[in-house]
This record gives sequence, C-alpha cells and structure tokens, in this order.
Amino acid sequence: MEFFKLSRVKFGFAFASWLLLSACSIFPPFIDRQRNAGVRDMSKLYVGESTPEEPAVCYNGWTTTYEEVKKLADEECVKHRTGTHAVPTKMTSFTCRLLIPNHVYFKCVR
Repeated sequence: MEFFKLSRVKFGFAFASWLLLSACSIFPPFIDRQRNAGVRDMSKLYVGESTPEEPAVCYNGWTTTYEEVKKLADEECVKHRTGTHAVPTKMTSFTCRLLIPNHVYFKCVR
C-alpha cells in the first residue's frame, strides 16, 4: 500500500508542476495600458506604462519570442497613427504581472 501512496504523491507533484508551467503559456503578451471609463481629462484617460507614442509590452520570456512582442508594438504604433514601426528603448524584469513579468518599452518612429 505504501508504494501506491508514494506514487500518488509523485504524480500529484508532477501534475502540479505541469499545470504551473502550462499556465505560463496561456497568457499572451499584451500592451500595458488600461482605459479609465468616463474620464474627461485626457491626461488621466489611460493608466499603465504605455502611451500611444511609446507602447510598453508585458510578456513572458519563456513562452513569447521577441518577434511576437515587436509585432504587437508595431501594430500599436500603426493603430494609433503615431509611427510606422516601434524601436525598443528599454527592457525591465519583474515589473509587470506575476506570470508575465517582463516589460519592453518601445518608441514609435516613422
């Protein structure tokens, strides 16, 4: 009986480890900006590190490539008509969310 109990513990640990690692991959990179609904003052409209001219992207380095992050920033520049592509300016670690800990800051240029 003791053999089966130990196997269940090992299985539980392996399953929990797999679940934790797969949870990291379900969070895609995102632009670090939220819009305050109902705010009339344009300087307080957005909350977060990102602005239309300087997008900041949160990502997990284990599950996301730099090309995906760059593409997201380029799309943000084109969407807001602040540039044709994004140029990286700064990278930080452990400044975003728990499972998406990294920031890459860009500047939109023409």
